[in-house]
Formats: sequence, C-alpha cells, structure tokens
Amino acid sequence: MNKIFLYNTLTREKEEFKPIDKKEIGLYTCGPTVYDYAHIGNLRTYIFTDILKRVLFYNGYSVKHIMNITDVGHLVGDMDMGEDKFEKGARREGKTAWEIAEFYTKAFQKDLGNLNILPPNKYTKATDYIKEQITLIETLEEKSYIYKTSDGIYFDTAKFKDYNKLSHLRLEELQEGARVEKNEEKKNFTDFALWKFSYRDGRPFDSSQDFARRQMEWRSPWGVGFPGWHLECSAMSMAELGEKLDIHCGGIDHINVHHTNEIAQSEAATGKKFFNYWIHGEFLNIAGGKKMAKSDENFLTLENAFLKRDIDPLVYRFACLQTHYRKPMEYDEESILNTREGFRHLVSQVVNIDGTKGKIDQKYKDKFIEAINDDLNMPQSLAVVQNLLKSKLKNEEKIATVLDFDRVLGLRLEDMVEQAKGIALPEDIKIMIVHRNKARQDKNWAESDRIRDEIEKRGYAVEDGKGGIKVYKK
Repeated sequence: MNKIFLYNTLTREKEEFKPIDKKEIGLYTCGPTVYDYAHIGNLRTYIFTDILKRVLFYNGYSVKHIMNITDVGHLVGDMDMGEDKFEKGARREGKTAWEIAEFYTKAFQKDLGNLNILPPNKYTKATDYIKEQITLIETLEEKSYIYKTSDGIYFDTAKFKDYNKLSHLRLEELQEGARVEKNEEKKNFTDFALWKFSYRDGRPFDSSQDFARRQMEWRSPWGVGFPGWHLECSAMSMAELGEKLDIHCGGIDHINVHHTNEIAQSEAATGKKFFNYWIHGEFLNIAGGKKMAKSDENFLTLENAFLKRDIDPLVYRFACLQTHYRKPMEYDEESILNTREGFRHLVSQVVNIDGTKGKIDQKYKDKFIEAINDDLNMPQSLAVVQNLLKSKLKNEEKIATVLDFDRVLGLRLEDMVEQAKGIALPEDIKIMIVHRNKARQDKNWAESDRIRDEIEKRGYAVEDGKGGIKVYKK
C-alpha cells in the first residue's frame, strides 16, 4: 500500500499516516452547529475532509466516518459566554429549538449533496448522547478534574498536563486571543464548562415559582441543565469509534479552544491518547483578507452565492481544489466567474474525448497518487489531470484514467460524459442550438451569448470546442 503523508497539528509536522487498525480507519469530523445555514467558508472545511476520505478510499482503506450534529450547548461565545445559539435561533424565527435544529440539519445535508460530499457512516446528534456525556463527567468527577460554580460544572485545566499541546501557545497567548468574558468563579481562565445549569446552583425547577428558561434541558446528578459544547464531541467520538481514534478534522478556528478542550477532558478521563492525527483546514476569506464568519455577518451560503445565480455548486468544489487546504483561500466575484470558465473547460476537455473507457494508465496514476498522498496536494493533482488530457495517450486510456481520478476529485465527470453522449435534447433547445451556430458563423457574438444564456437558464450547460457545440444537462 502506498504511503500517505498528512500534516499533524499536534506535532506540527508532516507525518506518514499509520492507522491503528489497517482494516478500518476511524475518522471524526466536527460537524455543524445547526442553528443557521452553513456558509461557504464552513463548507470549504467539509470539502477538504471529503477529499481526505476519498484519498483514503483511493489508497484501499476502509473508513468509518462519524460527523457530529451540534444541536444543543453551543453558546454564542466559544468560551462558555452568552446564551445557547438554539434558544436564540428559536426566538429569531418563532420556532422551537428542536425545529430549528431539524430544519438546518436538513439544509446542511442538502449542501453536502450539492457539493458531491460523501455522507458519513453516521451523523451523531448531541441530544441523542446525553447519557454518554453525563457518564463522561462522572468519570472526570471520580478523578477530581471538575468543580462546581453557580452556573455549571467546570473542568479544571490546571490539573491536566500539557493542556496547550495542540495549540502550541502559552496560556497567556490563549487568554489574549480569546473574547473577553467575566466569570470570577472560574479557577483558571482556560477552564471550560462540562455542564451548564438552567438555574443557578443547579437547583431543580419549581413550577410554583419559576418559568421555563430553556427548551432543551435534562436532569443530571449536578442539576437540571445541558451539556457543554466541547463535551459532546468527546463523548460521541469515543462512543462510535471506540479504539479507532485515528483522525480528527475541523477548521483551524477549533484548534485553540474546542479541540484543545476535547483532548484535555478525553485524556483525563481515559488516561489514553485521544486521536493520533489532528488535521485542520484554513479559512475562506472575503476580498481583503477577512475571514468569512456568521458573527461578522459577512457570510455567503451555497444558495445565494451559487444556486440562485445558476452557478453549479461544483464550481465551488473545483475552486477549493485549486488551493491547498492549509492555505487561506480568497472569495470574490471575479475569481468565481473565472473558476466557472475553468470548470467548463475541464468538462469540455473530458466530454470531447472520443472513445470508450479502456485501461487506466499507470504512469499518470502514479503521479496522481504521489500528489494526493503528499498531504492532499490537490493543486498538483489537477496539474497531473491537465498533463494527462494534453498527452498523446489513446483516448480510451485518457477517459478511463481521468474518470478514475475523479473518484478523488468528486466533480461528477462520469455523469457529465454520460449526459453528453446520451442526452435527448428538447426540440426548443435543438432549435436554439441551430440559431446559435448561425450567429457564430455570422460572428454575431452578442446574439450567440444571448442564446447561450437562454440555454443555460433552461438547465443545460454549453461547451464550445473544436468538434462543435456540446450541450448537456447540468
């Protein structure tokens, strides 16, 4: 089996990947907090983890992939500040917190489908694992890692050695980089909530005196409340992956707080290493270098950035492939329109290959594997694709090889080839194609572009090549 090298945030080195169990790899992806639509910056992270999983598959591994759905406990501030995002979302939309979570979970899964991201083996909802989370706190209590304040149960980070081993930051730097919060009851600035009380001091709800403060709350040995955001991922990953804690993925914004806290509470509870490889994707920035974030209200969804503008979401996937996952990526209108043309060109190159699938060319496959196994170097893999398409290989070998590569690229090239070959065009589309050909012959480019736009509005893609016009269903 070929060697795969991945950059491990834990060691800050590119390492050869060595699975715990060669038969099946355990992969955990930090999923969405489903109180609103995912923005395309979020989705860049899921594209990178999809590429990782496809690379593992391509190398012959079996993968057990778990993705959490955070549907409770994620507060407005990542350092246990403010209110639960679901309670806030419920007020915003006049729905229950449960309805908010259900609606945006489905919206997120729809986005994954539009981007051709392979679904995980299992989505794990935090609200389905309350028992496991309480058990984890009880274990930490037995080992004297927790203490109680008036608003919840906290993890004492001073008792955990090497708390900052993932972030590689001094505690002073962690404090400087965090949002300001005031909690005089915390022993240490970095301490984090394992369980938050619905009522101060965890006292039980008294219907004669109190009104309900939360829609989502559960009884626990410490009082009525809800789990902390960091606790959820630890409990779910250990419950579903057991001893196969190979790879944990997420965005770089999770390094200093969320993933650091996951490691602390998990290793304190088990006495064992919590995941061998920590892999993080960089931000998507808007023009000017500022990261896209819901808190700054500068985010774009897949719907309003692509679908409503009749741009295939796969254009965004293609754009992400052109920037290494560990490098910041900039989004602006011009770059996306240029990427759309680049994607159209790639599709045109593939669908215009005349011939049926033959043998996969091993020389190009070896170059492709070398690129993808070098810390998911997708820009280099696309260069291999272009060299292949421009090569003097037989068409049968070209088409077989590029479609084999698409098992990793995930651009649905085979679907487009099949559509281009077997499409039954409606009569009105055929008539428009005739008129467009005439406009091109007359060099009436304005009319040619107008007809092209009309065809695309009907749900078809138009490619102009040496062999003439190719039209296929989007």
